[in-house]
Amino acid sequence: MNIRTLRATEEYERAGAYYVRIQAMARQYGITLRQEFDEIDGAGCHYIVVLDDEFPVATCRWFETAPSVTEIGRVVVLPEYRGKHLGKLVIDEAEKWIAEEGYRKIAVSSREEAVGFYEKLGYSYNESMAAHSDTFRCVYMEKLLDEGKCV
Repeated sequence: MNIRTLRATEEYERAGAYYVRIQAMARQYGITLRQEFDEIDGAGCHYIVVLDDEFPVATCRWFETAPSVTEIGRVVVLPEYRGKHLGKLVIDEAEKWIAEEGYRKIAVSSREEAVGFYEKLGYSYNESMAAHSDTFRCVYMEKLLDEGKCV
């Protein structure tokens, strides 16, 4: 494997993020394109894409939800690449970018079965906040940043 991360800023790079989401979520779980791609996707959203050579294999998106607060979502790894720590790699790169932009808090609406993954990355369950999802059962998790670095 020749793995590298990419901060997708060009349309063709964002297409890599969309490809991974279609292959690993829409096809695998029978999610319609309308459900997978919502009003958040597009120009105001930031995307990380993990490439194996030039082939997109993992992705996530992040966006501002309030002043100094962002949300990471749509964390997806192609099935044949799971178990290779690419989910962590994509989150780590998103967190670096978010910290560089000066945000102080990251939220995640985690699928219930992925809570342990996010806890290992320093996220905490916050039962006072509602997670949003129309496809999976999700919980709200968050992580605070300290002076541009994740804590």
